[in-house]
Amino acid sequence: MNKINHKPRFEMMYKAILSLETEEECMKFFDDLCTVTELQAMEQRFHVAWLLNKGMIYNDILAETGASSATISRVKRSLQYGADGYAVVFENLADEIAADPRGPKQE
Repeated sequence: MNKINHKPRFEMMYKAILSLETEEECMKFFDDLCTVTELQAMEQRFHVAWLLNKGMIYNDILAETGASSATISRVKRSLQYGADGYAVVFENLADEIAADPRGPKQE
C-alpha cells in the first residue's frame, strides 16, 4: 500500500494539474509549487522510469541520469509493484515514446 494513502489528500491540487493546458503552463505551475531540488528529483525519477521501461540496464541509467543505484531500485519497485501511475503515463505517451525512444530531453 502506498504510504500517502494513510493521509487525506488535497484533491484540488490534482484537479489543478489536470486543468493545465500546455507544457509551458505545467512547467510554470511546478516551478511555483516545488523547490528546485524537489523538481530535479521528480524529473530524475521520471527519467529513470522512462529508461527502465525501455529496458535500459542500471549502469547505463546511472551514467545517463546521475541517479544513485538506490533511486534506480526504488523507481524499479514502483514500476513493478506501485499504483501503475507510470504505466498509465507511458501508455498516454505511447506516440512520443515511439518517436523518441531515448526518453525525455534534459535541458
